[in-house]
Amino acid sequence: MKDAPSNSDNVIDSRDIIKRIEELQEEREVLVDAVAEKRETLNDAIDPTSCLGKEERQEARDALAEAEDELKTWDEDDGQELKALTDLADEASASPDWTYGETLIRDSYFQDYAMQLAEEIGAIGENLDWPACHIDWDAAADALKQDYTRVDFDGVDYWIRS
Repeated sequence: MKDAPSNSDNVIDSRDIIKRIEELQEEREVLVDAVAEKRETLNDAIDPTSCLGKEERQEARDALAEAEDELKTWDEDDGQELKALTDLADEASASPDWTYGETLIRDSYFQDYAMQLAEEIGAIGENLDWPACHIDWDAAADALKQDYTRVDFDGVDYWIRS
C-alpha cells in the first residue's frame, strides 16, 4: 500500500482507510495471540504437575514479558493511528459509497477540489479564462458543501459526500 492515510492528505479514498484499519488490526491480533500463547506456555510450566525445571519456567516468564512488551510498544506506537482511523470510519461510513471508494476532502483544500470538479464536469473551461476567473470560488465551494458532511480525522475537518 502507498503511504498510510493521514490527516495531512488533501484527498483520501475511503478504501485506503479501510485497508489500513485491517492491516493494523491484523498486526495487533498477531501480537495479542502471541501474548495468549506465551501465557498458556507459562501456565503449563508453573503447573505443579509439570516436569519443567526452574530454568524453563523462567524462560517462559521472560517470553511472556517480551510478548507483553511488544504489544504495549505496538499500542503506544500504532494504537493511536488505529483509533483515529476507526473513529473516522465510524463517523464517515454512513456515506453512500464508503466501502466502494468515497472521497474525503480536507477542509482547507475544498475550494481547490470544487474548482477541479467544475472543470471535470465541464462547468468551466480548462484554462480558467473568463468567466471562470471571476467566479467567487469561496461561495461555489460553500454551495457544494451542501451535498457533503463534515467529519473529523484526528482533529482535522474533512468533507465526505452525504
